[in-house]
Amino acid sequence: LITLGAQQGVIRAEIERDNRVLQIDLEINATKTNRARLNGNPTRSQREILGACQVVYFSPEDLDLVRGEPGTRRDFLDRLLITRAPRLAGVITDYERVVKQRNALLKTRASTSALVPWNEQLIKFGAQLTAERISLIEALNPWVAQNYANLNETKPASISYKCSTEGVSNNTDENTKVLTKRLEEVAYQEIERGVSLIGPHRDDLHLQLGDFPAKGYASHGESWSMAISLRIGSFNLLKAEGSEPILILDDVFAELDTSRRVQLMSATQIAEQTIITAAVESDLPGELLTKKYYVTPGAVKKGKS
Repeated sequence: LITLGAQQGVIRAEIERDNRVLQIDLEINATKTNRARLNGNPTRSQREILGACQVVYFSPEDLDLVRGEPGTRRDFLDRLLITRAPRLAGVITDYERVVKQRNALLKTRASTSALVPWNEQLIKFGAQLTAERISLIEALNPWVAQNYANLNETKPASISYKCSTEGVSNNTDENTKVLTKRLEEVAYQEIERGVSLIGPHRDDLHLQLGDFPAKGYASHGESWSMAISLRIGSFNLLKAEGSEPILILDDVFAELDTSRRVQLMSATQIAEQTIITAAVESDLPGELLTKKYYVTPGAVKKGKS
């Protein structure tokens, strides 16, 4: 993304939303940490951009949502959370900071008293993040099930929250009590192992197809159907709640059969703005193309519509 020999590249976009214009700058650095700015002001984390510019992004790598590790699915949930409620970017950033600091202390076999302030913060942010994730999954599940059924798949699809701590719910206060009790129960075990054993950083989004989990049992086609259902379901949810997310389909049509292409195309019919990319132009559905741009080394050129 950075010109050969350059130290950085900058992507700038102007987003019109709620009758106001927001300027977003993403600075990609060759040797330093990448940075983001919103209306010229540095953001605490790059995640804050997700709330300013609502996007649903679908790519071939989304098969990892089904076949990959729990961290991939947690990231999917958290990105959607921030897109849906930008204030949660701070909660997630604070929680990750607490876990990192707490783990550093645990590795030194710190005393339980030294862990007390970090326990309090882990409980505070973890209880809220868990409640928000569960609420999101409850809202998203019907959309995922419907989109999966629309693909003419025979097995019903559903999603649920797989938690490292039993008894949590979409209620922050209840989660606070549960996490407090569990931290007391595993205190010495955590010191022995040098790692935080409970909290939303160890949870997962469970994907179910019929009587079996999708991971390990879904066929290649079923995995694609589930990935599509998660992304288009996210789009449907945001739109149902009054948002107009940008739909980005990144080089995916070549990977899909006819029925799955049709399902993606149906989403573009109700999207306010859709951006589709492809390495080969013939992979793109012609009926969707209104404006075309060609990317060549060092330039983006507008093509004939």
